[in-house]
Amino acid sequence: MRETELLIPAGSLDVLKTAVVYGADAVYIGGEVFGLRAKAHNFSKEEMKEGIAFAHERGVKVYVTANILAHNDDLPGVEAYFEELKEVGPDALIISDPGIFAIAKRVLPQMELHVSTQANNTNYGTYLFWHQLGAKRVVSARELSLEEIKEIRAHIPEDMEIESFIHGAMCISYSGRCLLSNFFTGRDANQGACTHPCRWKYSIVEETRPGEYMPVYENERGTYIFNSRDLCMIEHIPELIDAGVDSFKIEGRMKTALYVATVARTYRKAIDDYKKDPALYEQNMEWYKEEIGKCTYREFTTGFYFGKPGADAQIYDSNTYVKNYTYLGTVEESEGCRFRIEQKNKFSVGETIEIMKPDGRNVQALVKSICDEEGNAQESAPHPKQILWVELDAPADVHDILRKKAEQ
Repeated sequence: MRETELLIPAGSLDVLKTAVVYGADAVYIGGEVFGLRAKAHNFSKEEMKEGIAFAHERGVKVYVTANILAHNDDLPGVEAYFEELKEVGPDALIISDPGIFAIAKRVLPQMELHVSTQANNTNYGTYLFWHQLGAKRVVSARELSLEEIKEIRAHIPEDMEIESFIHGAMCISYSGRCLLSNFFTGRDANQGACTHPCRWKYSIVEETRPGEYMPVYENERGTYIFNSRDLCMIEHIPELIDAGVDSFKIEGRMKTALYVATVARTYRKAIDDYKKDPALYEQNMEWYKEEIGKCTYREFTTGFYFGKPGADAQIYDSNTYVKNYTYLGTVEESEGCRFRIEQKNKFSVGETIEIMKPDGRNVQALVKSICDEEGNAQESAPHPKQILWVELDAPADVHDILRKKAEQ
């Protein structure tokens, strides 16, 4: 059986550390330039160094995205950026543009190169093309079925790796090649600045009746005609492994630490359980499904893996996430039963919350007191990003995540 890598996204240094602690084999991040998530916090050079050191100390790899579709003006900057990355030392670059790929080969000849899904990798001929140019890994287009991936695996060298998205938001456009954001707002999705017009609600205006909005109905359910469900393959780990997928990729460099921890921990356990004993994987399926629903998500689909998705892969009546749990903060320091966090959402003294631990345990805890940095007691924590010391009636460790059930 081939090795199976769990590849987790991180949009900031704190989230990278969360991904590593909660079970990632590898983490992918973006620098401040040339990645496809311009709105993410992204990483400065110093943060990259710190994040890579933290990951490498724990046997986890870090990949850096440089997957924009470059224009002429981008190329000199790409070369300078890759020179900087020599000092930073990531394990691989993720690239979609052939021009950028050529620069990477010249400037970083020893660097492992991965070809992004943005390059529309839909057949084994494309995989062989990139392999001949020196790519170690190619990310499959999201439009491929498991049968197609299996056929690719049969036609490419044994040492070439297939990476495939297995969880997260789906783009409505072919391999993410979307023009809606650029057309509506001037912010180019292929330059990393997508405004997600696929999630907007649409109406029709007839040109002789300006200001008169008529709803768009695909059927009686609503008007979110581009709004895809989220991908979730937690129930299909065996099929993904059988198809020859080497790296299980999670979408979400814009996501919170709670999302990253929840998805990483759940897929880590599912993969490990299956490798240990397929019967154990089946036995724990309800736990995986329950846990994966504790982070924000849209309703789930299996995407293209079992054939082309039909109308049921869209969400017509809403563009909002399902939110079952609220992220309160991550434990940064502990003193006895007091824990330092940067507070993310409101909670109060007397509430019962949950301590989410990397090993899979969820521990109920009563909030006994809340103090600010100066030691002043407060009854609640209403202001995001406030540094707090929280006293709980249960033990917690650094990197544990505090969360509570969302009010429905």
